[in-house]
Amino acid sequence: MYLVFMYPKVKLMITEIILDNVASYKSQATLRTDKKVNVIYGLNGSGKSTLSNYLYDPKNFRYNKCSHTNTDESILVYNQKFIQDNFYEAGNLKGIFSLSKENKEAKEKIDLASKELEKIKLEKEEKSKIITDEKDKIDEARIAAQKTVFQIKRDYTGGDRVLEYCLDRLKKSGAVLYDHISAIPLPKNKPIKTIDDLKDEANSISGDSAVKQTLLSKIEVERLSIDSVDALNTIIIGSEDSPVSGLIGKLNNSDWVSTGLQYLELTESDKCPFCQSDTMTVELVEQIRNYFDETYQNSIEQIKQTQTEYTELVSKIPSLDDYKKTNYGRDYLAKLTEYYSKIEIIIHQNKALIIDKISTPSLQVVLHDVSPYIQDFNTVVGSINLLISENNEKIDNSDRELTRVKKEFWNILRYEYDQTISNLDILNEASNKVIDDAYKVEKRKIKEGIRKEAEIVEHQKSTVNIGEAIENIKQGLIDIGITDFSIEQYGEDLYKVVRPGISTDVFSSLSEGEKMIISFLYFRELFRGKQTATEVQQRKIAVIDDPVSSLSHIFVYNIGQLIKNDFFNSDKVEQIFVLTHSLYFFYELTDANHKRRKEKQNLFRLSKNSLGTSIDNMKYDEIQNDYHSYWSVINDDKQPPVLIANCMRNIIEYFFNFVQKADLSNVVQKPELKGVRFQSFIRYVNRESHSLGQNIFDFKEFDYNDFKEGLRLVFETTGYPEHYKKMSTLK
Repeated sequence: MYLVFMYPKVKLMITEIILDNVASYKSQATLRTDKKVNVIYGLNGSGKSTLSNYLYDPKNFRYNKCSHTNTDESILVYNQKFIQDNFYEAGNLKGIFSLSKENKEAKEKIDLASKELEKIKLEKEEKSKIITDEKDKIDEARIAAQKTVFQIKRDYTGGDRVLEYCLDRLKKSGAVLYDHISAIPLPKNKPIKTIDDLKDEANSISGDSAVKQTLLSKIEVERLSIDSVDALNTIIIGSEDSPVSGLIGKLNNSDWVSTGLQYLELTESDKCPFCQSDTMTVELVEQIRNYFDETYQNSIEQIKQTQTEYTELVSKIPSLDDYKKTNYGRDYLAKLTEYYSKIEIIIHQNKALIIDKISTPSLQVVLHDVSPYIQDFNTVVGSINLLISENNEKIDNSDRELTRVKKEFWNILRYEYDQTISNLDILNEASNKVIDDAYKVEKRKIKEGIRKEAEIVEHQKSTVNIGEAIENIKQGLIDIGITDFSIEQYGEDLYKVVRPGISTDVFSSLSEGEKMIISFLYFRELFRGKQTATEVQQRKIAVIDDPVSSLSHIFVYNIGQLIKNDFFNSDKVEQIFVLTHSLYFFYELTDANHKRRKEKQNLFRLSKNSLGTSIDNMKYDEIQNDYHSYWSVINDDKQPPVLIANCMRNIIEYFFNFVQKADLSNVVQKPELKGVRFQSFIRYVNRESHSLGQNIFDFKEFDYNDFKEGLRLVFETTGYPEHYKKMSTLK
């Protein structure tokens, strides 16, 4: 009794095939499938061979824009290229190897090792999937982060565009922006400046407001002369030689007396201006006036000159409005106004003191010192001038300053977008840890798989032979009903086609249909055995291109049953694609059971017009016979002219041969078709062979409307206008 270990199979089917810029595939056409069985219908010339040839040799430079989903499965393609490579050149079929039935012990070891290899592959693929999933997760997160930071471009490349230069060579995509900003170290602290601050700076350096400004003038007020200071501080009195000097001295109010003199002229000469008594004599008045002598008057004049001098000095102080013009003083305006106001108050007070001195010369006047407030004011002006100097220097060195602004701009954004960048970094770190661990296991499983394959090969050395393959092909020929030729072993690991009593090359004498049958049976054996003694048996993907193109209807059913039994229903076949031009064969391969068909089969149609070949999903109820298919072609004016003309001939042959049993040449010999415009149509449909597609190119003019009208007249003149009307609407 043997223990059998069952492991789930790793399904690695082709899920997508893309054909582009090759043969009739002028633009991208995509086939997507999730089923094991895929049946594809298309008329000759619609692109079937191109599809199978691509899968036969996908690395050929002709298919540089084509692709299909990765698979570790072996893809074996049956098409004309397969037949040429295996038959026409060598003349002998390559040997097909299968496991020997005699060596039971070796076979059991191989079976066990194969199951262990399957488990290893499964474990490897699990790790590969983990790696792929984690990479996809990283890619998705990176794309999201790139989309987020791309907002920077939207924010700063429109509007005022002041800082747009900071994004030079970074506006192409979110990926470029993200790579740039993520490479900037995160600032330790939140930047003090704002984006608006940087806009102002950039504007002042290189914008419309980038104009160098003149430094503000400081207040410079000269001091009063020493004589003027002394004059203000000196007590001014009259002459002591006057007889009344003693009296005025006792009164201690010479200013009062001096003021009173001006009123003498307003009274009678003997009246006192102070008491209005008749005490004033001419002699007394003269004595009083002599008291206020020339020296006194000169001192008064000196005070008035001091007033003029002081007024001129303070008039040189600039207006406060001169300091309000610069935008660099806006933060200092309050201080400037405060100190300037104090300066004005002191000046006003000093002017009043000088006026008091003039009116009262005996006063001692000391002016208030305004210099502390001027110094305070000038200190503020110095701060403003420092900003103006810095701005002027920035304008002189605008390139350097714009570089600095750019650096500060990106520091601010790096701080603002740190959460986006940090989140991706964290995810990257976590996923890369998972990926690294999975890589280690995957690498180990690859080595285990290599060792296990070597173990299987070692066991196979004593079991491999081609006898079973030969017997299977022989039996296949008999099952189909072919008995006049067979195959036999040729050399150590090959076999060839033979006829009884004939020793020459038999294969070259076979008909196209017979060659196709023998080649297809050979192809079938590739899935039952191995091509070389060292090949490790594995599940395969089959691609079968038009296996009944040269067969009579006698064998079409048999080939269909063979494909169903040995490919559709075989566990050794991972996936199969069958391409055919025959709707009958297409219908034969399609599972009539709706539930089974929905679960296991996908149906496709290849269609070609002037825009190229397209691949479309096909529903079961869309399957038509060949006759309907021809009408679908000619009703599409974008189909190639050669295909339209051939289908028109086929329609006439099918309908009038099977319906009226009428000869083709008789059908088109109608008076209504004798016009010049229908001559190309008549000559073409009368050709002996409609299979030669190049016939249409014998005529330099092909007019779709003329050909379509000619076909209509054929049906109308023979009494079938309603049939034409119905069929001409088919799509």
